Amino acid sequence: MEGQDEVSAREQHFHSQVRESTICFLIFAILYIVSYFIITRYKRKSDEQEDEDAIVNRISLFLSTFTLAVSAGAVLLLPFSIISNEILLSFPQNYYIQWLNGSLIHGLWNLASLFSNLCLFVLMPFAFFFLESEGFAGLKKGIRARILETLVMLILLALLILGIVWVASALIDNDAASMESLYDLWEFYLPYLYSCISLMGCLLLLLCTPVGLSRMFTVMGQLLVKPTILEDLDEQIYIITLEEEALQRRLSGLSSSVEYNVTELEQELENVKILKKKLERRKKASAWERNLVYPAVMVLLLIETSISVLLVACNILCLLVDETAMPKGTRGPGIGNASLSAFGFVGAALEIILIFYLMVSSVVGFYSLRVFGNFIPKKDDTTMTKIIGNCVSILVLSSALPVMSRTLGITRFDLLGDFGRFNWLGNFYIVLSYNLLFAIVTTLCLVRKFTSAVREELFKALGLHKLHLSDTPRDSDTAKPSANGHQKAL
Repeated sequence: MEGQDEVSAREQHFHSQVRESTICFLIFAILYIVSYFIITRYKRKSDEQEDEDAIVNRISLFLSTFTLAVSAGAVLLLPFSIISNEILLSFPQNYYIQWLNGSLIHGLWNLASLFSNLCLFVLMPFAFFFLESEGFAGLKKGIRARILETLVMLILLALLILGIVWVASALIDNDAASMESLYDLWEFYLPYLYSCISLMGCLLLLLCTPVGLSRMFTVMGQLLVKPTILEDLDEQIYIITLEEEALQRRLSGLSSSVEYNVTELEQELENVKILKKKLERRKKASAWERNLVYPAVMVLLLIETSISVLLVACNILCLLVDETAMPKGTRGPGIGNASLSAFGFVGAALEIILIFYLMVSSVVGFYSLRVFGNFIPKKDDTTMTKIIGNCVSILVLSSALPVMSRTLGITRFDLLGDFGRFNWLGNFYIVLSYNLLFAIVTTLCLVRKFTSAVREELFKALGLHKLHLSDTPRDSDTAKPSANGHQKAL
């Protein structure tokens, strides 16, 4: 009997491992297909001929797609874990959700951590160097020569990073034990290096997310149809049509030798056509879309931002009075044993919404910064080098999102796998300063956003607008003269 029980236990373990591997493969396959379509949408269309550069671009494309799929998995992992925990609590004995267990969740977290390290330190550097390589001088040109040069560059880069981290550890913590532990590559060095990258990602999120939270109102205002209050769209469309016809007549009257004027007029005509399409879309929009959807979305964004700031403020108070609020990365009661939110399923759903909102806001804020403005991908006109840069940036942001969510108190989910093995998560002053900076910077960005119109009017009333003290961006379509001479916002 004991032998049969042992064989049965081994069979159950084997079937469980096969089932978990199949689920992980299916999830990653879906994410990979979606990522491939996203990248090919923005990738610059190259020639169809099978030359050496085309093969290199295709390999770099596959590696970038793999990295973007891993980034998407890192973003979806925390919401998936939260909702899985609540489902297991609600239906503990349901046969159809037995595949959703703690072993699967732990395996997904470990795979996400492993693939994040692999993409960040191996695949993306390889894709970049492989794309820029030409082969060493004196060797026969070809794919093998380029692979050899790329491997040599990767080895030199690894030695450089190892030396920098080793010297930094020796300077900060001059201890023989700490320096000897760096020789333990798998157990200490890689988690320590990933901890440093995660700290950089959290600092980048601290810079991007508040900017993105305030920028989201402008982005949604551009995507949605605004209410038409004291506006005559027919009159504005009539004026734009006259301007378009005038520009077309000027273009037809100019000679092709005046290239500068022709190019300038064509650009102006294109802007007028875009503005005309926006006005026609506003005119065709239904009354409920203009007067209900836009205010509802703006109020929803304001509520989500306010809840985020309030949760961070509550987390600051908890950090000051309770040591257990520290995100130490310790494992809690386990998946399916206790609810992560005081409000049950509703609180978990709110946490998931806020996590997705913070991720979208961080991406919007990242591309809104002037330093990373050139990273914005363009449809069918983005080079592979820029795609690699975007994939690395999104990977860093997505890998740091679970850590930021736990640090800010957005969720109480204890980090699993190598995501929770960060040394700085146990430092009280770093965690408290991070929460304070996030709350203060987000509040300042929102106040600046909602008071920009009043500030502009005050500058105009005091005559200070001529000094360009305000750096509020102005759109080309914000003020167009109407037929009666008044200024109307388009």
